Amino acid sequence: MELVLNSSINEHLIDEGNIISKPSTSFIEANTEMVTLEHLKKDCIIPVFSKDNETTISHFQFIDNCQKIIQKLLPGVFQKEPEIRVSHVVKGRIPSAIGKPAKDLEEHEKTIYYERCAFIIDLPSTKQNVNGNELTLSIGGVRAYNQENLYSKKSMEKFKMFIGFKNKVCTNLCISTDGFSNEIRISSINELEDKMIELFSNYKRENHINMMKKMVGFKISEVQFAHFIGKLRMYQHLDKNTQKTIFPVGLNDSQINSIVKDYYHCPNFARSSDGSISFWNLYNLLTEANKSSYIDNNLERNVNAYELINNLGKSLENKSPNWLLHYI
Repeated sequence: MELVLNSSINEHLIDEGNIISKPSTSFIEANTEMVTLEHLKKDCIIPVFSKDNETTISHFQFIDNCQKIIQKLLPGVFQKEPEIRVSHVVKGRIPSAIGKPAKDLEEHEKTIYYERCAFIIDLPSTKQNVNGNELTLSIGGVRAYNQENLYSKKSMEKFKMFIGFKNKVCTNLCISTDGFSNEIRISSINELEDKMIELFSNYKRENHINMMKKMVGFKISEVQFAHFIGKLRMYQHLDKNTQKTIFPVGLNDSQINSIVKDYYHCPNFARSSDGSISFWNLYNLLTEANKSSYIDNNLERNVNAYELINNLGKSLENKSPNWLLHYI
């Protein structure tokens, strides 16, 4: 089955080769490290459900099958090698090494797997431009074993997938609500294709681009930015009932500190000379700060940043009250 997102995706691209250099920055940082698909395949064991010893779907299977499905759904579209980030390594050893001091373990006696894994695959033939920033269509996903009950019998396993854009300037991900699925549940890897087709079909690429372009036209003053930051800090200390009446904020205190720092010093998205900042720049400050989120909640916070900025934009456009905005 061939899936066409729109006419511009299947345009011709000169093959850039299969070997890519390590980027200077990544789509996610936090406490992650970069690994190869080959490492996941050859060097990592596969966790099982303990009550019936049935195998889980491995990180390698997830990413490898995503590559194959993209190739099938978008024939002729060049995809870069996946950038893979992992965290929370789980170490073990083979039975013959029981009782051996850790410092004396040989490589073949060690076992590892990673609790959390995120990846992104760029499709560089499909590009857009927003405010002078080149955006590349990208597809990615997350697998986090900490969100599975591995102490039970085998059950439906949870995955997260997205289709959206990566800002080439800073490798910030730009993910819209309809380009993200937080609840892909499958019992076998063969079911993944249908879930990806559903996600791709629901994604409205042109709407996503238009909404990001619209962000460029809105801006707030330095006073309004200070009010916005203060409200972000206050939100986390409100009682739960009050929070339910306000648009949710996903970022934590340290990430809010990063936003303030980058407001002054970011080479690409800092304030203007008069202290004002466009919503496009503010959005990128939020997604840049989100890179410090752990793998298992990174995508949700990225989508929250997109929704948050659009919510502010609608309030400015309609001159409607917004708890996060100060009208001068």
